[in-house]
Amino acid sequence: MAARAVLIAAVSSGQGKTTVTAALARRLAQAGQRVRVFKCGPDFIDPMVLERASGAPVETLDLWMVGRERCQRLLAQAADEADAILIEGVMGLYDGTPSAADLAREFGVPVLAVIDAGAMAQTAGAIVHGLRDYGPVEMAGVIANRVASPGHAAMVQTSLRGIPLFGTLPKQGRSLPERHLGLVLPHEVEGVDALLDELAAQMTFDEAAWAALPPVIFAHPAPEVPLPPLLAGRTIAIARDESFLFVYPANMNLLRAMGARLVFFAPLADEPVPPDADAVYLPGGYPELHCKRLSGAARWRESIRTAHAAGVPIVAECGGMMALADALADGAGHDWPMAGILPGRITVQKRLAGLGPQTMPTPHGALRGHTFHYSRFDTELPVAAHTAKNPSAAQGEAVYRVGSVTASYFHGYFPSNPAAAAALFTREAP
Repeated sequence: MAARAVLIAAVSSGQGKTTVTAALARRLAQAGQRVRVFKCGPDFIDPMVLERASGAPVETLDLWMVGRERCQRLLAQAADEADAILIEGVMGLYDGTPSAADLAREFGVPVLAVIDAGAMAQTAGAIVHGLRDYGPVEMAGVIANRVASPGHAAMVQTSLRGIPLFGTLPKQGRSLPERHLGLVLPHEVEGVDALLDELAAQMTFDEAAWAALPPVIFAHPAPEVPLPPLLAGRTIAIARDESFLFVYPANMNLLRAMGARLVFFAPLADEPVPPDADAVYLPGGYPELHCKRLSGAARWRESIRTAHAAGVPIVAECGGMMALADALADGAGHDWPMAGILPGRITVQKRLAGLGPQTMPTPHGALRGHTFHYSRFDTELPVAAHTAKNPSAAQGEAVYRVGSVTASYFHGYFPSNPAAAAALFTREAP
């Protein structure tokens, strides 16, 4: 199948890729086009914003973590359903192994470069030509962000020397707010839909240039092998509230496809672990922003300790692990008691503590995923295993096993190894 598709990339983070992608998705959707958006590389927050902008679920594409075959399948399915496919890149176009440029070349998707023109004019052309020729990649065109005036836009356009200027965005009076792990979650932003509409309206967009883009043909991969029902009859309780919300949709889809019944509970509302849960999944999120409520959630804390004492498998990723420690120091001088299953203290800090793709060893082979956090865990617990960084294979995050708990700062991408993922939620010995 075929659809118009572009990979929206930049020279670095901070250029406005997410803002431009969201504005373009909203603009195309308002014009009646069926839009599918993907995020290149590990990310939880940008996809939430892009889903809000496009009105459709946003999946992850990554040649290493997701794998080429699954990426191809996702793109082919999207081409079956959509008129336009937008893929937001990660960091700079050539950053990472594999990079966003590698993804674009693998599937023949042209690049739409985002340039922050706020402090430049003609130099924009040099940057765009460098982005195109370094790889090289096919360059569909440019969207210039933070453009001051029509005259400024004209200077940028002239500098591109034949590469189309698809559109511009002015310097925004209101923009998508950020915090330490990225953008603020869309449901926390007052009037977020009005803001997205405003960004779409502010974007000047060359409809003719877009219409002139030749559709990209995405070949269908081999038929997908049915997943074995490794979790048939099992109920997995997933924590879901503002403290626990960093979970790949693909993870939940995989658990269901292997036969699991998923139920959800909210520790912040002091909801206990459902009594019929055969396993518990505590994803990452922002427990450091809700320390007081988590600390005061007595029923939740007691229920997770009871589940642990009963040997119920508990998978705790990043923020989930933080909530199981003895205490969480919020970085403002306060220590808050947590569930007390993992002896030790979590300290939130201003300095980045972990970032990048990693693999976790399991008896069923490596489970791929990533890490991204600003806290550290001070504990005397023995380390059961370490993840390995990609591509260096250097030592990554510690993995702790305390009774039925598997805990780490590592976020697993379950489709990378379904058998390993299923084993985490059973009483199978590690």
